[in-house]
Amino acid sequence: MTDTQWKELLAVIQGEVLTPLPVGFIIDSPWLPNWYGIDILDYFSSDQLWLEANVKAIETFPEAMFLPGFWSEYGMCSEPSAFGARTSFPQNEFPHAFPTIDSADQIKELEIPDPVKDGLGPLILNRLKLNETAIVKAGHRIRFSVSRGPLNIASYLMGTTAFLLAMMTDPNEIHTLMRKITSYLSGFHKHQQELFPSIDGILLLDDIIGFISREQFVEFGLPYFKELYDCDLQIKFLHNDANCMESVTYLPEMGVNLFNMGFDTDLNQLKDLTGNQVTMLGNIPPRDVLAKGSPRDVKASTLQLLHSLHDHTHVLFSCGGGMPPGVSGENITAFIETVQTYTSKKL
Repeated sequence: MTDTQWKELLAVIQGEVLTPLPVGFIIDSPWLPNWYGIDILDYFSSDQLWLEANVKAIETFPEAMFLPGFWSEYGMCSEPSAFGARTSFPQNEFPHAFPTIDSADQIKELEIPDPVKDGLGPLILNRLKLNETAIVKAGHRIRFSVSRGPLNIASYLMGTTAFLLAMMTDPNEIHTLMRKITSYLSGFHKHQQELFPSIDGILLLDDIIGFISREQFVEFGLPYFKELYDCDLQIKFLHNDANCMESVTYLPEMGVNLFNMGFDTDLNQLKDLTGNQVTMLGNIPPRDVLAKGSPRDVKASTLQLLHSLHDHTHVLFSCGGGMPPGVSGENITAFIETVQTYTSKKL
């Protein structure tokens, strides 16, 4: 993000209404490589192609904030790899991490990884170090430390069904697992922040929040997320595009001040449930409209969102969830122009 974009994002989080209204998208490997015209494996394998794809995005859509910005990652393999998960990288499909824990009894033997040396983390951060000069030359800075959340990582280490079942059958062991993952993540984020002093935000991505009950979230999620967000950074960003209704009221308690949700939620309701303390990043349908629709469909859906809001405070206009595969440049432009045109007419 540029210095100007960062200041604008802070202003939105503080409740200011900008003119034009702000637009932002989470972009990473599901969308960026194929949009740029390369295979996903090439994007992961080449520092140069990774950099060129990200630069192309910021130059093509300078009006949009891309979050977290120059995201170095290896999909869902990024963090589980540190715990020994076997990883698979097809040529042009999403990578996958395989379970490494066969039973809850094995959790006590699991070692906490070294965030400086273990798994794909060192490669992720070294890519940023190697390209930091070019990123700054492009007018941007590394603003966020990033990782998947502890529930998400646990679901990959055990398999989602086994993990959710073990919450009920082996709660003590699951707390041990969550403690070990959170300890690793705490070190991983601190390491990122030490490497890049420009970081002043943290992003956690965790859809498993939406697969558990309110009671399970309070027990197995809330204390660990609160610990990770308990840091001296200005922006505390959470992505969960699964169901959020069981957990959304806890966002202020967690420390979250920027939230990216699923598209099938009403931003007015979410703003009410959080006391309008959390900035919402959303919320048109990502797949059926932004990816599969025409520019006219995108404009209609965006206008519907704009008209539906009771006020424009604490909203960063986007799609629900991250940028999905297959979104065209024409549709992104239609979204941006619709928001800006509406701004000039209504504010």
